[in-house]
Amino acid sequence: MTTRPPADVGMPLDAVDTPALLLDLDAFERNIARLAGAVAGIGVRLRPHAKSHKCPVIALRQMASGAVGVCCQKVSEAEAMVYGGVPDVLVSNQIVGAPKIARLVALAKQARVAVCVDDAGNVAALSEAASAFGVRLPVLIEINVGADRCGVEPGEPALALAKQIAASPGLRFGGLQAYQGAAQHIRDYTKRKEAVDAAAEKTRRTVELLGHHGLACEVVSGAGTGTYRFEAVSGIWNELQAGSYIFMDADYLQNLGPDGKPGSEFEQSLFVYATVMSRPTKDRAVLDAGLKALSVDSGMPRVAGMQDVEYIRASDEHGKLTLHDPHRALPVGSKLRLIPGHCDPTVNMYDWYVCYRNSRVEALWPISARGAIL
Repeated sequence: MTTRPPADVGMPLDAVDTPALLLDLDAFERNIARLAGAVAGIGVRLRPHAKSHKCPVIALRQMASGAVGVCCQKVSEAEAMVYGGVPDVLVSNQIVGAPKIARLVALAKQARVAVCVDDAGNVAALSEAASAFGVRLPVLIEINVGADRCGVEPGEPALALAKQIAASPGLRFGGLQAYQGAAQHIRDYTKRKEAVDAAAEKTRRTVELLGHHGLACEVVSGAGTGTYRFEAVSGIWNELQAGSYIFMDADYLQNLGPDGKPGSEFEQSLFVYATVMSRPTKDRAVLDAGLKALSVDSGMPRVAGMQDVEYIRASDEHGKLTLHDPHRALPVGSKLRLIPGHCDPTVNMYDWYVCYRNSRVEALWPISARGAIL
């Protein structure tokens, strides 16, 4: 069930009910423009990851700024994007099982839809379904470039799978998925770059091997918010999948830049709005936003604009704050913006973005792919 919005367009920000997911439109728009500008003229395409925002409105805004399409991780996410008007989706994941594969190939009759594989049996199942639906499905091979999650090993294992795809009715070999997810949150700048350099060498060797066998890689896709600048200038990747850059979160803000200092070139635009529901002591307050309002898998949220107030513990419906300055004015009913530790799973807890500008609600955007796990 979609919940009612916690706000109305035009109301002042301090009237928004809580917990609510806030989007600072000025910062959000600057983030979109900043990434588009960073890669302009260097021969790479943007295909931002929609698992971060799960919202066709945002996907279309990204495409209006130059993105060629979006990535998704699930068929249900891809359906939400296509039904919301997004014409080009890469499912940057393995889709296994007859029901999901049938939905995937059916969706490919409505938009350009591609998918990733790392298994010969999965290739055969995709081929059978695509042929039955009368579509020719672009298929990318995911190679393991260091994250040790999905993906065949680079080189000969990828070649064998590419040959199978090229020979399969209903399929077309589309290239490689080479995402070094483990590198995104390596704090040290030099070590983060070294991880991507190692991934680039594995990917380059695989591209060359495939080319020697007449299998050109039209697409080499990967990269994330933490590493996209390295992939962009590598000469290997031609599609970048950064997603969190539009929002940012407390975890990404711990990455170190080339100057050795934490921070990011992108601005924080996503917040969880919360209300002080209890102030039992001078050094303790309790918010109405706990585990059911934000994700803590990457650490506790930060309190925006209040260095002396610390979010220290989350329970189901409560967030406990420590006030390091006992004279801090924070009465019951006060509202705070929290910077989530991890933006993606936090977004998945909400049905609406409350989009604001100049402290007033400007728009309400539905999070259409919320809970899209099938």
